[in-house]
Amino acid sequence: MKLLFAFAGLLALAAANQPVTSKVVCYYDSKSYVREAQQARMLPLDLDPALSFCTHLVYGYAGVQPDTYKMVPLNENLDVDRTHANYRAITNFKTKYPGLKVLLSVGGDVDLEDAQKYNLLLESPQARTAFVNSGVLLADQHGFDGIDLAWQFPKFKPKKIRSTWGSIWHGIKKTFGTTPVDEKEAEHREGFTALVREMKQALSVKPNMQLAITVLPNVNASVYFDVPAIVNLVDIVNIGAYDYYTPERNPKEADYTAPLYTPQNRNPELNADAAVAYWLQHGTPSSKIVLGVATYGRTWKLDGDSEISGVPPIHTDGPGEAGPYTKIEGILSYPEICAKLINPNHQKGMKPYLRKVTDPSKRFDVGLTKEEDLSHLFGTYAYRLPDDGEGGLWVSYEDPDTAGQKASFVKSKNLGGISIVDLSLDDFRGLCTGDKYPILRAAKYRL
Repeated sequence: MKLLFAFAGLLALAAANQPVTSKVVCYYDSKSYVREAQQARMLPLDLDPALSFCTHLVYGYAGVQPDTYKMVPLNENLDVDRTHANYRAITNFKTKYPGLKVLLSVGGDVDLEDAQKYNLLLESPQARTAFVNSGVLLADQHGFDGIDLAWQFPKFKPKKIRSTWGSIWHGIKKTFGTTPVDEKEAEHREGFTALVREMKQALSVKPNMQLAITVLPNVNASVYFDVPAIVNLVDIVNIGAYDYYTPERNPKEADYTAPLYTPQNRNPELNADAAVAYWLQHGTPSSKIVLGVATYGRTWKLDGDSEISGVPPIHTDGPGEAGPYTKIEGILSYPEICAKLINPNHQKGMKPYLRKVTDPSKRFDVGLTKEEDLSHLFGTYAYRLPDDGEGGLWVSYEDPDTAGQKASFVKSKNLGGISIVDLSLDDFRGLCTGDKYPILRAAKYRL
């Protein structure tokens, strides 16, 4: 009998030491299908070169119907109409990639009709039941392997500009801020816990269905997520550790949008390391945590008050001009950015040109061995001075190097993996170097 127990113990130890396959969760924002510019328009077939790198594909986004609180497609003609049937076109990729899990995401900061409905739904057991039942039915009918709750909670408020730059950064507190943005925070926290529990129970009736949650940027996790109560109910916790600064939230100052660690004299909560640490400290298994990497840059206009060095934080004058592909002020896709950069051969790209700056700050993380000592960047940025005839521009963005750094961070912390948000803003046509999906590839190779 002792030998039997010893043998069982050895088997358990061997199983525990087996390498865990890192998740690569690839988000696909379906609105890319209807972009005007041909170079930015992503059809389902354009996903194919990416899917051999992805363990999960998340289709974004479904929404909430305001009057019934049911989960519904945000674009019926595209998602479920027979002409396009995008839901089924996406889930059919599992035939070619049998290990791929395809989830349907709801919310994602794109369901803009009646923003209060996400909170109101949490306040009503009847509304939650309608949402859960309709969501499970929708996912099951179209071949999805589960649901991702990218819940649209209220955002914490950005810091205000002070009289001088020194007082801005000296006065930053160590919390997200004290001004409440939701008078029913506790009720909505309890309601979301109930929603997760009820959704998990409903999905469990179906074989092998998964439940994920996405923590959207600038949502205070300590307010809305009862971590100990929900972590055993979900398969993936995707942390959107980016967009800490955006031109919409911070029109008069630009800064690193997605630092891995805390830049000097900044809020110590607004970085990926702090976001991950919160979930770990509250009992989340590291294997469930997935760190989000954005495939786009946030842009600001520089003006006469901006520092000519380009070093953030920097005074700005609202969002930068729209790019030729995405055509949205304040945002550029990775291929739009790389086309504007002066390349290493000193050949200039798409006018107007940008000067790239890879932040030289390095940090030795005590969690790494000497052999794994890496340069952890706050982020890459590029800029054009306002006096060059084209107007000033400042861009904070991810590139393959910083995506690789974040993947190395994930590996060093034994996290579950990395997510790419989203595939349509990566260089899916290979315009920069000829390689398709360079950010996705860089992250995958470093895991």
